[in-house]
Amino acid sequence: MNADLAKLVELQKTDSRIRQLKKNIETADERRAAIEQEFEEHASSIREIQNRKKEASDTKAHIEAGIAEAKTSLERANRNLTTAKDQKQYEAAMREIDTLNKQISKGETDALETMETIDEVDGVLNERAEEIASLDSDWKTKLADFEAELESEKRELAELTGSRGHVFEVVSPRLASVYNRLIDRSRDGIAVAEVTDGACSACFMALRKQMIVQLRTTPEIITCESCTRILYIPEDLEQGVAGGEA
Repeated sequence: MNADLAKLVELQKTDSRIRQLKKNIETADERRAAIEQEFEEHASSIREIQNRKKEASDTKAHIEAGIAEAKTSLERANRNLTTAKDQKQYEAAMREIDTLNKQISKGETDALETMETIDEVDGVLNERAEEIASLDSDWKTKLADFEAELESEKRELAELTGSRGHVFEVVSPRLASVYNRLIDRSRDGIAVAEVTDGACSACFMALRKQMIVQLRTTPEIITCESCTRILYIPEDLEQGVAGGEA
């Protein structure tokens, strides 16, 4: 690989990284929102469980208040029964006692079912206690890591953008012009493409064997016949081929 081509290969790697960094920075708000959404969904699932416990506890308290009220009424009905002066009063007291006993029995059954729900929810909350306790700190840590990574990417972008111009000072003007033209018209930002398995890695078009030979044996700049990108074979593969031929 000639010196100019080697410089363009490194420039392409730099430009690809710059392209990725710009994309990361441009989409930072979306990625931050995705992190927030992930934690909100996580927190929401926990709040749902906690709300189930609160609702069950409120229901239990309401049922117990109803049972207490019914028992008070039952005591009064029993007094009415003992002080009944005629058959009509006696029968009315008996009907009320029967109704209240049924109400109390149903209330106690409902309270027991509600307690089972509370115990079940408590079990889930106990299993996830560590997760619940660390949820807020985990969220802050992940967001802080994201912000730190974003700042690092911004610094790297500034450094790479500042250094890429030096390559054009040492590469031939003709190649620099070709490179810039290819970059400008390429949607994927690729001007220099590696040859992989006998094909251009940019457009995936298989290369003629003669082109592969030229890439391995001549210092000339060779472009893909399909997409016109500048082609190269990595030096380690060239050395491997040379060693095999030797």
